[in-house]
Amino acid sequence: MPEFSVQLEQCIPALRRYAFTLFYRQEEADDLVQDCLERALLKQALWQPNSSLRAWLFTIQHNLYVNQLKSKARKPELIYDTDSLVNPLEPHQSDVLMRDIDFCLRQLPEDQRQVLLLVTVEGFRYKEVGEIMDIPLGTVMSRLSRARNALHDLMNGTVQPILREVK
Repeated sequence: MPEFSVQLEQCIPALRRYAFTLFYRQEEADDLVQDCLERALLKQALWQPNSSLRAWLFTIQHNLYVNQLKSKARKPELIYDTDSLVNPLEPHQSDVLMRDIDFCLRQLPEDQRQVLLLVTVEGFRYKEVGEIMDIPLGTVMSRLSRARNALHDLMNGTVQPILREVK
């Protein structure tokens, strides 16, 4: 079994990918990954070598993210909406599809989007997702089902996305 630091390094791309889908801002995603890696190195003795380091790291990252959300709820911040900026270049069809998927993913409730991404993008088993998010297996399955149905409806246009009112 490779040493801890080698396994840790191999998990960084997946941690970055998932962190970006939580924030949709690279700076905040990178900060979350850095905090996760720092915590993992400090708490390395708590990791059980026979268990999945990847799942352990995602648990740390998820907990840090939840703590950040709670902290931000106490002190609101001004967010600039750059999503509405027009790109003058004509995108390719695959770019349009990716933008549509990304837009629809953003419409999903946070808890559903997290479960969907952990299962479909990161490849975690339902049980691992439950452990990462500290929720029962049945909750993982129901959130995943609701997320898939909602994403399907949004992509097919059978449900209108929730639009923010601009004042």
